[in-house]
Amino acid sequence: MRQSKALSLISLATKAGKSASGEFCTEKEVKSGKASLVIIADDASDNTKKKFKNMCDFYHVPICFYKDKDTLGHAMGKQFRASLAILDQGFAKGIRESMDAEDNTVA
Repeated sequence: MRQSKALSLISLATKAGKSASGEFCTEKEVKSGKASLVIIADDASDNTKKKFKNMCDFYHVPICFYKDKDTLGHAMGKQFRASLAILDQGFAKGIRESMDAEDNTVA
């Protein structure tokens, strides 16, 4: 299976030091205003999803639910990751566009 463009961009953003992962770091970046996009794994707990959804609504940060913890962690070269923040507007835009494109393609 080919790695999705969104995952490749997450990987690049991580290598460029433009992402933060894990609940604590993601929350910190949202509250500090540095997060351009928050990505939560589809298999994160409902509590985690609700917490970040409310936080992102409050701080006006786009949020999306994508893939699973294992896939997100792998894209970042780490173990499981339920949440991550993209700290660069360009990466955030690219990731959102490629996620939208994936949603529109029939597998």
